[in-house]
Amino acid sequence: MLGHLESYSQDLTLFILPDNVWQLHNSTIILLYNTIMAFSNKSSLTITHIGTATAIIDVDGVNLLTDPFFSPANTEWDIGVTVLKNTDTPAMSLETLPPIDAILLSHEDHPDNLDELGRRLLDGRKVLTTIDGAKKLAPRPGVRGLQPWETVTLVAGGRTFRVTATPCQHLPGGECTGFILEYDGFGTSSDGRPNALYISGDTVYVEELAETIPKKWNITVAIMNFGNAQVPMPGGGSLQVTMDGKQGARLFRDLKADVLVPMHFESWGHFTQFGNELRRDFQDDGVNDKVCWLTPGEPKKIF
Repeated sequence: MLGHLESYSQDLTLFILPDNVWQLHNSTIILLYNTIMAFSNKSSLTITHIGTATAIIDVDGVNLLTDPFFSPANTEWDIGVTVLKNTDTPAMSLETLPPIDAILLSHEDHPDNLDELGRRLLDGRKVLTTIDGAKKLAPRPGVRGLQPWETVTLVAGGRTFRVTATPCQHLPGGECTGFILEYDGFGTSSDGRPNALYISGDTVYVEELAETIPKKWNITVAIMNFGNAQVPMPGGGSLQVTMDGKQGARLFRDLKADVLVPMHFESWGHFTQFGNELRRDFQDDGVNDKVCWLTPGEPKKIF
C-alpha cells in the first residue's frame, strides 16, 4: 500500500510515525482506527451488551454469547460469603435472543455469570469454560474445559475460530477463565501477529496477562469486566475480585490494545465502582478516547 501512495506524487515525502499519523510534505493524513482496519480486516464485529458480563459477540454473522445471565431484577442468591442481588433486568430474554452458535463461559459457579435461565442455553451447544466448570456441567457433550493458555479450534456457525484460555485471578479456590478469540477474517498486524479479541472474564490485574498476550497477539478489541467487585472474607475485611478502572486502564495499555469495551459495572450490590466513576478513571488515565461504551440491548458495530 505504501508503494501505491508514493507513486501518486514524487514531490511528497512519506514518513511513518509511531502514533499512526502519516505526514506528507504538503499535507497530513490522520488514519483513524477503522481506516487502518479496513486494509487488514475483512470481517465485521458487532457487540450487543445484554447485562453484567452477558453479551452477544457477532463475528460475520456468528453469534457467540458470553456468561449467560437472564434473571429479572431483585433476584437473590446466597453464595455463602455474601448474598448477591441484581437491580436491573437484562435487556434481552431467552425468548428475544437470536440463534446462539457457541458460548464462552468464564465460570459456572457464580450466578451473576451463569444463572438458572442461562444454564438452559448450555444444553446442546458448544461451550468453552474452565476444567472444573466442564466437570460440574456434565453430562453435556458440547462443553469443553480449557487450561490457562490452552488453544482449541472452535467451529461455530460454519466458521472456524481459535480460542485460547487466559488466566484470571478471582475468588480463591475457584476457577475462572478469560478468552482470546482469533479468526482468519481479523487479519494480522504489520509484524505478523494475529489480530484478536480479548475477553477478560472476572479478574483483577494479572501481570502474566500483560507479559504474555502482546508477544503473541495484536489485540484489536479488549472486552473487559469491571465493577471493582468486593466480597467479604471470613476473617474480616473484603477481597477485590474484579478490576477497577485504574487496573483496567493499566491492563489495556499493557496489552497495547486498540479499543476498550467495558462491561460488568452496573446492576449488583457487590460492585463498588459504577459507570460515572469508571469514566473518571479512564479520563484520568488517558484512555477515554479508546473506550467504546455499550447501551444494553443495542447492537454496536465495532468494525
